[in-house]
Amino acid sequence: MSLPRPSCAAVEFSEFSADERTLLVRLAHDAIVSALEGREIPLDPPSVHMAEPRGVFTSLYLHGELRGCVGYVFPSCPVYRAVAETARAAAFEDNRFSPVTDGEARALEIELSILSPPRPIRAEGVEVGRHGLLISMGGHRGLLLPQVPVEQRWDRLTFLEQTCRKAGLPRDAWQRGASIEAFTAEVFGEKQAHKNQGTGAV
Repeated sequence: MSLPRPSCAAVEFSEFSADERTLLVRLAHDAIVSALEGREIPLDPPSVHMAEPRGVFTSLYLHGELRGCVGYVFPSCPVYRAVAETARAAAFEDNRFSPVTDGEARALEIELSILSPPRPIRAEGVEVGRHGLLISMGGHRGLLLPQVPVEQRWDRLTFLEQTCRKAGLPRDAWQRGASIEAFTAEVFGEKQAHKNQGTGAV
C-alpha cells in the first residue's frame, strides 16, 4: 500500500532507542542493496523487542524528493522483518515510480514510521499531529500518516476529508457511516535527522 509524500513530525514517545533506530535504518538500506545484488540477508530479529509485530511504512527520498513509500498498516510480522520488506517494496514495487537503480540506492535517504495498532475513534477525538487515520467503508480503505496533515497544514476536518478521498470515498463519508480508526507513529531516519539539523528541532 502506497501513500503520498509524508514528512517528519514530532511524536510524543520514543519506543525505540537510538541504537535500535540506527539498526533499523541500516537494515532498510541493506535490504534494498542486497536485492540489487541478488543476495539474501538474515531477517531473524536480533532482540525480543525487534520481534514484536508492528505496522511499518518505509519512505525513500532521493535528493529531497519522494522516491517510494510502501507499508503495512497492521502488525502482521516482526518489526525487523517488516522494515526490510517494506524497504524493498518501496524501492521496487511502488507503481508510481520506476524501480530504484544501483546508482540511486546508495544516495537514498530513508524515513521509517512505526505504527501503533489502529483503534476506533470518534471524529471529534482526532488530533492533528498526533493521529494517523484509517477510514474504511464498503470495501474501500484509505490511510494517511500523522505527518501528512502537519506538512499540508490541514485542520481536523480537512484531514478527515482527505483520508476519505484517499480511500476513493466521498469527502463526507466520515459523516455517513464510514469506519474511522486512529493510530500513532514513531517517525525517524535520515530524512528527519537532516530536517531537524536545519530547523534546530530536537
